[in-house]
Amino acid sequence: MQDFATVFQHARQGDPDATGRLMQMIYPELRQLAKSRLRRSGHLTLLNTTELVAELWLRLQNLQQLPGAQRHFFLAYAAKAMRTIVIDYVRKRQAQRNGGDVDHISLDEELLISHPDTSELLRVNDALSELEQLAPRLAQLVELRYFAGLTEEEAAEFLGVARRTVQRDWLKARAWLYEALRQ
Repeated sequence: MQDFATVFQHARQGDPDATGRLMQMIYPELRQLAKSRLRRSGHLTLLNTTELVAELWLRLQNLQQLPGAQRHFFLAYAAKAMRTIVIDYVRKRQAQRNGGDVDHISLDEELLISHPDTSELLRVNDALSELEQLAPRLAQLVELRYFAGLTEEEAAEFLGVARRTVQRDWLKARAWLYEALRQ
């Protein structure tokens, strides 16, 4: 069996068999990321794990745009993309609630859409976007640690810094987000 980097490179070059093998290799981890992402979002979306992974895979079809060929680089990118998918979905649902779409929705969907935690999820996203403007590496570290589930060592390798730097930056990022969300 080929390693991830080799299969990824072949998939990048447009080999459909390699793309299928890549999906088979990474699918269990993508499902785990999706479960984690949806669990952190609470029951704020009507998306399920399979739908989130499918939407992610559609967005990742242009593999040339992805950074690196390492498994943890791919998973970090996937985690960020999943966050974007969930946020887009929540915003779409809020727009529907506010009259942006007049399609009939069920009572369950209405309760879900009006759940106060949707605004909290959007606040977290906005705070992370603001952190990205102020300190891109700190925001990237949050993506890597919180959303992609990378260890300190993996995040350090990804960012090209020492593990101790990751530890300090993690403390800074968490403190900054805590303060931003308190306001």
